[in-house]
Amino acid sequence: MGYNAPREVKGSSVRWSSFTRKMKLLFIQETDWIKRNPLPQHHMAELLALRGHEIRAIDYEFLWRTQGKKELFSKRQVFDNITRVHTGGSVTVIRPGIVKVPAIEYFSLIFTHRAEIQRQIDEFKPDVIVGLGILNAFLAARAARRRGIPFIYYWLDVLHWLIPFKPFHALGELIERRTLRLADRVVVVSDRLKEFVTGMGASPGKMNVIRPGISLEQFNPAVSGEAIRKQLGIGKEDIVLFFMGWLYHFAGLKEIALELARRKRENVKLVIAGEGDAYEDLLRIQGEYNLQDRLIMVGQRPHEDMSALIAAADVCLLAADPREKLMRDGLPQKIFEYLAMGKPMIATRLPGVMKEFGEGNGVVYVDRPEDAVDKALELVNSGQAKKLGKKARKSVKRYDWDKIVDRFEEILEEVIKEKSMTVGK
Repeated sequence: MGYNAPREVKGSSVRWSSFTRKMKLLFIQETDWIKRNPLPQHHMAELLALRGHEIRAIDYEFLWRTQGKKELFSKRQVFDNITRVHTGGSVTVIRPGIVKVPAIEYFSLIFTHRAEIQRQIDEFKPDVIVGLGILNAFLAARAARRRGIPFIYYWLDVLHWLIPFKPFHALGELIERRTLRLADRVVVVSDRLKEFVTGMGASPGKMNVIRPGISLEQFNPAVSGEAIRKQLGIGKEDIVLFFMGWLYHFAGLKEIALELARRKRENVKLVIAGEGDAYEDLLRIQGEYNLQDRLIMVGQRPHEDMSALIAAADVCLLAADPREKLMRDGLPQKIFEYLAMGKPMIATRLPGVMKEFGEGNGVVYVDRPEDAVDKALELVNSGQAKKLGKKARKSVKRYDWDKIVDRFEEILEEVIKEKSMTVGK
């Protein structure tokens, strides 16, 4: 089927696909597509939709314990025209029902997601299935193999380390290993993650590294943060540290907040945008140490607000506990958005980040999360922060989303051709 001419999309840099036919792509993940912070797959899916491809996503009501309805069973839901980050790049999200009982939810997922995957294969007839989870990715890989559909296993993190019940980590890893063997192609976001996944048995010959991208138009140093600073009661002389994203307990934010309380420097403020596991602990620290004016919790904000929030900061943070396994190998999307805004980032010595950015590219490393306060003061007071910010912007220009999606489109075409040749034998 031929393409029509692309439409103008405000706030998005859209490059029309060079391919001559529209693809149908089915993304499958085990978290909330709509409420959780946007991740690389949101950008990828919506930009592909803007190029004329038809996108559906099967997701999972991950936040049902805290944000879902109080019900024992949830019904299947379909959300049409969902756009998280790129105006006009709409995705149809299908959410199978589950039994809302801890632990049992995962067993119910096996049945409801398997049925939904089969339904989408029969009705939607995807050209490629892209899996991002553990259980439902395995189910999708098996279904794709039976039906001769290419399956791409997309790795952002080592997911089995994220399973809340630690005794299930080994089972999660076993399922991931089996899915890796079934996959036609494996995509990872960093060289470190490639090494890890290769160690799990993935064939290096069918692996691709596709790093997270950045919208250089949206995340631009020309964006002003003055209105945000005024709104939050931040003065011109205040030094602002900023973090955005899911608030894991190991994100280092509690340690930084306690360091602020210990130092009693009234002009140093920590602004946090996001929700998550550590939110209540941070509120407790805020109240216990009378940090209402210095630990500023703005909650989860729309993606379009992030550039102004980053612009309001002097230094951005990725100060996770370096001993935390989950943080070792990935490259969170927020890094690219911080740096594109021309802001230096203080990070703990996370191997994936250090390998990707090294020294002198806008990232400064500390040994412990609490060391970020002293380092931020040093950078700002010495004038290094602005110099590092210019290097930061320069270091991420090669990660423009258009180039990233170009490469992903090529991989999609490659796996379709490879699969057709295999099935045809």
